[in-house]
Amino acid sequence: MEKRVTITTETITLGQLLKLIQAVGTGGAVKWFLQTNEVLVNGERENRRGRKLKNGDIVEVEGLGTFIVTRAE
Repeated sequence: MEKRVTITTETITLGQLLKLIQAVGTGGAVKWFLQTNEVLVNGERENRRGRKLKNGDIVEVEGLGTFIVTRAE
């Protein structure tokens, strides 16, 4: 099942998104999380916590599901 993550800015970093969906508790845990879990952005493996996500990007997190970034109007 896909879940929507609504942002109010143009972009959000992958690290911020992982905190928002409660995949990690702190920003410091993001690097470790990306090294030990498969995270796909638009179908491609991603390990950069600073990767900028924008409206329409699809993030798949192993064990947590699929998240669609949507921008609030």
